[in-house]
Amino acid sequence: MTGWRLSSSPRPYRTATLVAACMAAVGTSLSGCGVLPGATGDSREPVTVMTFAPDETKATNMPGMPAMAEAYARYVNSRGGIDGHELRVLTCNEHNTPTGAAACARRAAKEGAVAVVGSYSQHGRAFMAPLEAAGIPYIGGYGVSEEEFTSYLSYPVNGGQAALLAGNGQQLATGCEKVSLVRPDSVTGDDLPVLLNAGLARGDGKPSIDVKAAEDSTEYTEKAEEALDEAGDDDGCVTAVLGERTETFFDSFRRLRESEEKEGVRISSVLSSVDQPLIDRMGGASGPFEGAFMTGWYPDASDTRWGTMREVIREHAFGDNRIDAADAGVQTTWIAYTVLNKVIESLDRSEITPGALAHALDGGVRVDTGGITPPLRWRYEDMLGTPGFPRVVNRSVTFQVVRDGRLVAQKQGFVDVSTTMRDSPTA
Repeated sequence: MTGWRLSSSPRPYRTATLVAACMAAVGTSLSGCGVLPGATGDSREPVTVMTFAPDETKATNMPGMPAMAEAYARYVNSRGGIDGHELRVLTCNEHNTPTGAAACARRAAKEGAVAVVGSYSQHGRAFMAPLEAAGIPYIGGYGVSEEEFTSYLSYPVNGGQAALLAGNGQQLATGCEKVSLVRPDSVTGDDLPVLLNAGLARGDGKPSIDVKAAEDSTEYTEKAEEALDEAGDDDGCVTAVLGERTETFFDSFRRLRESEEKEGVRISSVLSSVDQPLIDRMGGASGPFEGAFMTGWYPDASDTRWGTMREVIREHAFGDNRIDAADAGVQTTWIAYTVLNKVIESLDRSEITPGALAHALDGGVRVDTGGITPPLRWRYEDMLGTPGFPRVVNRSVTFQVVRDGRLVAQKQGFVDVSTTMRDSPTA
């Protein structure tokens, strides 16, 4: 049989009996019985959620996140939904603007979304206020806005940019005599050198040289020259965290480094700004990223723990080229929907509400992501608790390196950056 599931609980047994009796009365079709496909007992209401992200902007674009959300919905609905609930996903382009982010949040409330899941926006103040007013939890944001780690209705799945920069500092503390950090000239970017320096201080690293750059520039020769000069000739490192424009920066940096014959300067970044497709586009093993240090939230994309996600993309994304399994945004959305699935199953009820989800998350529901992250819980005692990042529950990062053109683990397992984040002045 398909469309509903059996379990050891008594309610599915009663449902099976009801279905059998109804089929005997009306024939083989369930349409006249009032039984929803995928229901595990009493009729279960559909669950509506939203995923938003910027697309077609001059700065950062994350189209893979809503595309992954849609693929996930097709996946779970093909299996009878989440605990018998059909999953309906609304998607919204927040255009990388405060107005756009607020509009998406208001639409989520208007259209009855019980949560915003696996989304990206730098404009936390703009979208969290409408969500808080409607009591809608924000599950698994990408991790680039302060409000994701301070709002009582936000349930992050990673440590955000803060954890990446703290980890990147720890990764570079050994082996880099001097470090130049190229980062956005913005309020969001202002905390990045502080966090990187906290990580550098965990080893022998000196404070970094702060190189501010426009986030939407089409050319970075001047900034590349500044970063290269500050890093020195040998044993220096340049790390760039410019989101989608990181590729543009390193294209300028590559030409400059070759012309000045400073091949001894090593490069670095974080996995929210550099991924495997970018490494491939820039030449793989013969490109500028060979030997580069990378800090990520999750295991490298070739890790077998991503197997289920890859299978879902293959079978339910229908060749959607917006989705790349190596993209940190796609991975974050996958994890966020894993959380949603677990929380809904823990409720085991016919109607799912925003308040019920938030209560379950606050109450300590535990989510096993299959080793992609440490187990996730959002109780008070699970949180970092520092003023700057009070709601961080996952303080782990991974150290990776580019070898033979491929991102691989530099160090096995997760690296806990809790102490570094607590010691950072931004905390």
